[in-house]
Amino acid sequence: MNQNLITESNEIAHAGVVIEHLSKSFGSNLVLDDISITVKPGSVTALIGPSGSGKSTLLRCINLLETPDGGTVTVGSQVVTAGRRIPERELLALRRQVGMVFQSFNLFPHFSVLRNVAFPQERILGRSRAEAEERALTLLERVGLKDKAHHHPAQCSGGQQQRIAIVRALALSPRVMLFDEPTSALDPEVGVEVLAVMRELADAGMTMIVVTHEMQFAREVSDHLVVMADGHIVEEGDPAGIMAEPQEERTRRFLNAVLER
Repeated sequence: MNQNLITESNEIAHAGVVIEHLSKSFGSNLVLDDISITVKPGSVTALIGPSGSGKSTLLRCINLLETPDGGTVTVGSQVVTAGRRIPERELLALRRQVGMVFQSFNLFPHFSVLRNVAFPQERILGRSRAEAEERALTLLERVGLKDKAHHHPAQCSGGQQQRIAIVRALALSPRVMLFDEPTSALDPEVGVEVLAVMRELADAGMTMIVVTHEMQFAREVSDHLVVMADGHIVEEGDPAGIMAEPQEERTRRFLNAVLER
């Protein structure tokens, strides 16, 4: 894989993300409580913590799949302020900048792999079918899946489907990539394939925010580690430092539970 897997030109800069005093509730359930995080352009931030701590909701608030109740989210130069109606044009502009990969692959089952990667480019970027499919084939080749181009997703393994989902997001030339537990639905051996692609993206300078239980990935690949629990940030800082000597008891309990599995 090389830099072209990420962008079509070196002129496309990767964006930083600044989250300030973000809050989100579902009914009476406060899921995010005054969250502030700064993600530098070209860096990798890993979000870890127990289930139900608000990590996935935080990702969904960044690209506005969920609407924050309070605070601001800034991606590059685009600022989204909670409580302000967001015009459709601004919403689309934000989502063009932010690619997202989910736990479930969310591929179109009735489309071929090639059409899964090409179709969003046609709809969102206005590329011709020929241009979109050429881009799709180039990216599929770089993750070793060009031979699957005319298969349907059901004919691919879980690891292959997740790599296709990553390629689909990258084909839109995002400035930030969000990953929500991308290996949680995969067998460990298969998950290695997906983590390898993510490592190469990190090495190439893609700005990434990754919700993960893969502690080795968080320690070795991320530049910044954020530990969440009960809708709060418990601790954040250098990944290796936090994992070696966590300062907070809640962090210690979580790491002990995960690392002793």
